[in-house]
Amino acid sequence: MNTTGLVIVVIAVVAVAIIGVLIYMNKRSQRLRAKFGPEYRRAIEESGSKLRAESKLEKLEKRVEKFSIQPLQPEAANRFRVSWREIQAQFVDDPAKALSNADTLLAEVMAARGYPVADFEERAAEISVNHALFVDNYRAGHQIALRHAQGRASTEEMRQAMIHYRALFDDLLGVPQTAPETARARTAGSSR
Repeated sequence: MNTTGLVIVVIAVVAVAIIGVLIYMNKRSQRLRAKFGPEYRRAIEESGSKLRAESKLEKLEKRVEKFSIQPLQPEAANRFRVSWREIQAQFVDDPAKALSNADTLLAEVMAARGYPVADFEERAAEISVNHALFVDNYRAGHQIALRHAQGRASTEEMRQAMIHYRALFDDLLGVPQTAPETARARTAGSSR
C-alpha cells in the first residue's frame, strides 16, 4: 500500500470515529432530554455547558441507581394519603403550618421510597431521575415555602405551593394522572 492509500485509510477511520462519537453524543443528549425533561434544560443553564450538564446528569443517574428505590407498601401509601388529607384540612386554619407539614411529609415519603433525605438541592436532583416531570413543582413549592419563612408569601402563594407539592406527592405514591392533570402539573411547575 502506498503512502496516499494509507493516508486515505487513516482519514476514513478518523472520519468514521468522529461520526460515531457525534452519533453517540446525539443519542445520549436525546435520551437524557427525554428522561429528565425540564431538569435537563435547568442542568445546562446551571452548568453553562451541555457537555458538563450531561455528564452531571449521567453521574446522578448512576448514583440513584445504587439506591434501593421501591414502591410503597399499600399500608404505608394509605397512611401517607390520610396524612396528606389531614394536612390539606389543616390549611384552612393554619396555612403556614400545613405547608411546613406538607414539606415534612414529602421528605417522609421520599425516605420511605428509599431516597436519602439530604439537603433540598440534593433531594430535588435525586428525585429528578425518576420523577422529572414533577421536580419543577417541588422546586416551586419549596421556593414559596422559603419566601413564607421570610414573611414574603401570601396565603394564595402557599396554596399554590400545596398544589405543587401535591403533584410530586401523587407521583411518589404512584397515583396515576390523566393527561390534563399531568399538563396542569407541568404548567404549574413552570409558572414561577
